[in-house]
Amino acid sequence: MSFFDTVLLRLDESVTGLFGQWNLWTSVIFTVFAGFLTWQIAARRDPDTHPFLLARQAQGSPVRQPGQSPVYRSQAAPHGMPLNAGLNVKDAGASKWSRGRDGDLRDIWRQAVAGVQEDGPTKGRTGRILTVQGAQVIEHRLDAITRQINLIGQHILNQGGHRVAIYLPNSVELIVTLFACTFYGLTPVILPFDQPDDAVISMLRRSAADTVVTAPGSFPFDLVVKSYPSLRQLIWVVDEGSKHMDWNEVPQGTGSSVNVSTWQDVINDGPVDAGKDLPPLEGQKEPCDITIFWQSKPGQQEELVRFRSANLISAIAGQLFAVPTSQRMGPSDLFLPADSLANTHTLVLTLTALFSNASVAFNSVASQADDLAIATRGVSPTILVATPAALLKTHKEASARTNASLFARFLHRRNVNQLNHGGVMPTTATTGTATQPEDTKLRLILTAERVGAGTPRLSSAVLSDLRAFTGARIMYALTAAKVAGAATQTGFYDYRVFEGEQGGGCHFGPPLTSTEIMLRDMGEWKSGDDGSRGEIIVMGPCVAGGEAALGVAGVMRVDNTLTYV
Repeated sequence: MSFFDTVLLRLDESVTGLFGQWNLWTSVIFTVFAGFLTWQIAARRDPDTHPFLLARQAQGSPVRQPGQSPVYRSQAAPHGMPLNAGLNVKDAGASKWSRGRDGDLRDIWRQAVAGVQEDGPTKGRTGRILTVQGAQVIEHRLDAITRQINLIGQHILNQGGHRVAIYLPNSVELIVTLFACTFYGLTPVILPFDQPDDAVISMLRRSAADTVVTAPGSFPFDLVVKSYPSLRQLIWVVDEGSKHMDWNEVPQGTGSSVNVSTWQDVINDGPVDAGKDLPPLEGQKEPCDITIFWQSKPGQQEELVRFRSANLISAIAGQLFAVPTSQRMGPSDLFLPADSLANTHTLVLTLTALFSNASVAFNSVASQADDLAIATRGVSPTILVATPAALLKTHKEASARTNASLFARFLHRRNVNQLNHGGVMPTTATTGTATQPEDTKLRLILTAERVGAGTPRLSSAVLSDLRAFTGARIMYALTAAKVAGAATQTGFYDYRVFEGEQGGGCHFGPPLTSTEIMLRDMGEWKSGDDGSRGEIIVMGPCVAGGEAALGVAGVMRVDNTLTYV
């Protein structure tokens, strides 16, 4: 018998012996093993981003000056290239190969009305503007909002107004007034809402406002006209249930120096065909500065900051580039600001959503409650701006629900493991989204640390839990008074957890493409061969004055992301 015949004979005996001993337990073991192997192969997913991109998220300048660290920039804005300062707005008829204008705030609304310009299935689509009143959702036509922008701007200008204080909760009227000021050469002053009477009067004096747009019941009219004689014009934004009342009456003893009108009267008294077209672009000057009040802590005087239109435009451009191209906002998104629009971070993100032709929902109670269930009632947002306090409350409630179920705890641990070790977002949330249990559309949450405001810190472990609970990615930013938008922001695909490291396992990501960061020696915190530490200095076109010292000490981690010392 040849060698080949011997091999075949032994193989035949082995196969015959194997199947001769096959029984029920063998079938069970084989089925389990084959199923596990198949599941491992089929369910395997590559990380959402390459680990090397997370290992070094910013680049320092090759040279540093004495007493300070290298200047750190985003990898998308290398040294030697200008920081992102514009939106590349192309006028009608311009070649698609030509470089567009940087643009200003007026181009935000022009883009919102024009719709998507790029070729594709969404070309020409526009977003919707919604107002949420409890369970009722009201949709506003874009042409009706354009008419309001024109009529309100013309009315304020005709009455001699120049500096317009906007004292409103999150609402369509706030955005309309802001755009009305930019189109008609007025200076908008955005006041934090629901402030004590003396704080409101102080902000009016410091901003030298001559016009106020506000809502009844929140603005101390009698006290203001007696304590602030420079007020010349007041526009009430009256709700539907109070339209029948006479809101044009001036308190006794004030004379006729204050011209009082209502928003509805200004709109309804204008001709039907008036204000349908925006003012022409040619021959218009750059919009006036935007005045913002930064409130650090309750009881402290607000810091007045004046931003140029170019500062906000640069911040918007930075936010556009902070999100990967395939994940950017678009007409299919519903954006909900659940933080006050008086914060430049929230305002910049809202303007970014309008420029991206996403739908935007305004809820007047969203900015006053640290409860996402209340803020999202009536709508199912895909992108949400929330405060750290609201996210911590959501984390606490979702953790309690998860701990009550053995299966939910198992699913949550699996999701967290996928995030931390696999680098991929789970396909299903642990408990549905924390905002609405049946909602499965939420895909992005944006939140921010306010320097010096005492906002609660969000550790990387809490952020990881929130991603697993909600099924949404989270971007955590560092914001400051003189920085429009964000100074730094965590990456879209950064799901890592750091326990017991610098900053308590918390970091605020690398600079955006519109900022650069430098750490200046501050007391015991100095930069050297062992790392970069010191007072955080932010520079860039989105910074008021070009440079801002934040007054707090920071450190650059080994992955070149910023955190507190």
